Amino acid sequence: MLAELSIKNFAIIESLTVSFERGLTVLTGETGAGKSIIIDAIHLLAGARGSSEFVRYGEKRAELEALFLLDDNNHPVYQKCEEFGIDVSDGMIILRRDMSSTGKSICRINGKLVTIAVLREVGQLLVDIHGQHDNQELMNEENHLSLLDQYGGQEVKDALEAYLDVYRHYDSLKKKITQLSENEQEMAHRLDLLQFQLDEIEKAELQPKEDELLQEEKNQISNYEKIYDALQNGYNSLHGEQKGLDWIGLAMSQLENVGQINSTLKDLSETVSNAFYMLEDISYQLRNELESLEFDPGRLNYVEGRLNEINTLKRKYGQSVEEILTYSAKIEEEIDTIQNKDSHLTKLQKELHSITEDLSIEAKNLSMIRQKHAKLLVNEIHQELKELYMEKTSFDVNTKEKRNNVNEIKYTSTGAEEIEFYISTNPGEPLKPLNKTASGGELSRIMLAMKSIFSQHQGITSIIFDEVDTGVSGRVAQAIAEKIYRVSNGSQVLCITHLPQVAAMADTHLYIAKETKSGRTKTSVKPLVEDEKVKEIGRMIAGVEVTELSKEHAKELLLLASSSKR
Repeated sequence: MLAELSIKNFAIIESLTVSFERGLTVLTGETGAGKSIIIDAIHLLAGARGSSEFVRYGEKRAELEALFLLDDNNHPVYQKCEEFGIDVSDGMIILRRDMSSTGKSICRINGKLVTIAVLREVGQLLVDIHGQHDNQELMNEENHLSLLDQYGGQEVKDALEAYLDVYRHYDSLKKKITQLSENEQEMAHRLDLLQFQLDEIEKAELQPKEDELLQEEKNQISNYEKIYDALQNGYNSLHGEQKGLDWIGLAMSQLENVGQINSTLKDLSETVSNAFYMLEDISYQLRNELESLEFDPGRLNYVEGRLNEINTLKRKYGQSVEEILTYSAKIEEEIDTIQNKDSHLTKLQKELHSITEDLSIEAKNLSMIRQKHAKLLVNEIHQELKELYMEKTSFDVNTKEKRNNVNEIKYTSTGAEEIEFYISTNPGEPLKPLNKTASGGELSRIMLAMKSIFSQHQGITSIIFDEVDTGVSGRVAQAIAEKIYRVSNGSQVLCITHLPQVAAMADTHLYIAKETKSGRTKTSVKPLVEDEKVKEIGRMIAGVEVTELSKEHAKELLLLASSSKR
């Protein structure tokens, strides 16, 4: 949920911090008080396009910040943040955006600088904003397939994953065939390049981990004097008259004389003896190292030359000798494929034919499952529309096979079909695409009906309705109010409204007001208590002047809303 929003120097808002609660929060107030400006701020924090015009007149920058609290440890925003290296701890996400008067934006998520594109990807998983004319997700046919898949839940997810397992192999084969089918001149150029690279790598006669071993040898030769002095001093400190081993040997002899007196002395004697023989062995190893140590300037030149040769190959073919050898094996295989193009093409095409048959089976299974859930969705949408007094409206999920230029089935990563929502708002009229049919008032109800269903499957933290109830009244207004409240049972809902029926259903009622001080307009937000709710809802009913009768109507609306909630 959106827990807190902080706005500074944004449009007519000088400084404002608003805390939000769970359930349904309505924002009301006079026209122009700044209700939509608050929603604009949230929209920008979710990655919307910004403008220098948002910065308050006379100020250098606007500052926006929102705190979201996550209850679900499996919320998809965790995976998205991990993808971008953003730390999310204690179930909190803070979105921040600073906009300068020059038009530049600085975006942060939990303190980490991000691009607007990243802010948008994270933001759209946290908040879903809908205005009367701002229903891109539901209106855009490109989103309809993913919405149906979300509605289908785990069954569709499993079928889609089974399809994708086959599709990835299919797509890989298609790309290989395309590469082999390129024109002869391009293939000849490619073959020359690969042959040159392979010859260069083979000529170097690389050995696994050769670069690491040579670097180690170079370090030893380059530090010959330092190593020699250390070995010599170490050996001399241990071996010789009146040196380390002599004194430890004396200690060993003394303790051996008393070792039989008690167990403690015996243990000490054995420890010193072990130390003596271990150090004696080390002194022999130091002497052997000294005797084998030699400085060979010629060898150093060879090692450095060989390392330079390997580093040149690394810059071209990989970060290590192992990567270079792997690349060598890969291009050797590609050379063989090009040189024997016809036979490889025949083999790949046979394999593609076989995998296409498997893909067709998986695609049909996926389509069948989608069709099953599409029918369930149609029934649910009709029920939702009926509750919004649009019982004569018809809704359907239109499915069409994807076809390529030669009219063959076109398989993509989402399947072999296109999905689009169709609707007819008047009896006798044919079903048409959703975005070409509904009027403003109808669109608000259709969107609300669909959102009532899809919000249960999308995992969105907060849903914002910006005057989606415009153009309706009476029993439809009451139905919309109850529908918005039902949506708030599954997600936090913020709603800007001019309908008293919606305001009466609120769990939290925020009143937005503006005032002029020192020649400047300022916006304020005030949570309303019960008496203030009655007065504000009365204003919404009556208009300018709040009468006792309008207050009575407001009280009655609040009682009806309370009963409806129960």
